[in-house]
Amino acid sequence: MMNKDFKIRRMRADELQIAINWAAQEGWNPGIHDAETFYQADNNGFFIGEIGNQAVSVGSAVAYDDQFAFCGLYIVHPEYRGQGYGIALTRERLRYVGQRNAGIDGVVENIPIYERIGYRLAYHNIRYRGIAADPASIDRRVVPLSQLPIENIETYDRFCFPAKRHRFLYAWINQPDAKALGLIENGQLQGYAVRRRCIEGHKIGPLFADNDAIADALFQALQQDIPGDAIYLDIMETNPVAQRLVDKYNMQVVFTTGRMYLKGQPRLDDEKIFGITTFELG
Repeated sequence: MMNKDFKIRRMRADELQIAINWAAQEGWNPGIHDAETFYQADNNGFFIGEIGNQAVSVGSAVAYDDQFAFCGLYIVHPEYRGQGYGIALTRERLRYVGQRNAGIDGVVENIPIYERIGYRLAYHNIRYRGIAADPASIDRRVVPLSQLPIENIETYDRFCFPAKRHRFLYAWINQPDAKALGLIENGQLQGYAVRRRCIEGHKIGPLFADNDAIADALFQALQQDIPGDAIYLDIMETNPVAQRLVDKYNMQVVFTTGRMYLKGQPRLDDEKIFGITTFELG
């Protein structure tokens, strides 16, 4: 039975670290600057359930625009699981989602629970782990994203993501302890990727590219200054070329999620998606 004093409210910016800390305790290996960057996606989209001053449950429902949202960071404190606090928070998040399509990356064993809420499985995302190696050379076409107009990056991003995400992209690309690169050919951006420092190693995401050679060039360039560190890449099972990339570098599966949507899978250039941005924000 839920405590009658249980309340749900929006998180403040300084409280989002609670969710990131819980994610670390769950073994999700979040980025060390995720609290600041995630909040830029939608400062109304982060929720906390409390009993008095005790945090009980957390979760996000980031509304990117009037058509698309993404839900994540869903955790109930271990002492309060199985008592209804999680589903109550989920209902509140779905009220915020409203009539939008919404996506999640759900833990595989919980897919039947999400189906009862209304989500439908589209495919699986698979996290791979490898060890960074200093490349012999860097493709001359690879440049720091800081040299490019943000509008160019946003235009490319829309091939691979269902909505504009201006504030988030700017924060993501410019976060501390990160590296953000693009590949330019004939004056055109043909792919971009971001590496961020995590509690353990570095996650690469997104990794969007016109083809496997461009994805590989960006992937190698992101390893240049971190040889020996752990690297992670989250790929869609529906892109076999991305699978060949992780196989080439002998990366190993560590985690799998079910990508699910309330109103069907958005139509994107899946062949350009060699690594999603995050399990938490899509």
